[in-house]
Amino acid sequence: MLWLISDAFAQDAAGAPGCDSSGIGLIVLILGVMYFLVIRPQNKARQEHGSMLATLKKGDEVVTDGGIVGIVHEVKEDEVTLEVAPKVRMRFKKDSVGGLVTKPEPAEEK
Repeated sequence: MLWLISDAFAQDAAGAPGCDSSGIGLIVLILGVMYFLVIRPQNKARQEHGSMLATLKKGDEVVTDGGIVGIVHEVKEDEVTLEVAPKVRMRFKKDSVGGLVTKPEPAEEK
């Protein structure tokens, strides 16, 4: 057994299989795929969320990250006040607004 281990360690880098430039190409390919499948969509979603936060106005119906649905009562620089029930207003950080609540359009009757 000892002679197998010493032979394995005796190989130099030139004799080792798979140590050519194709390994670097594979790494570049994997990083490219990761960019297009993970990083780019996340950046796009972050930009869309930022533009949605920038266009918030009084009367918009929104949902927070915690699931609270309310109507925007007041918008400040980094804070938004939502009316969650009649005469019940809550203050939230603007970043905690998850999105606008879109109301489905009623189906037309035939």
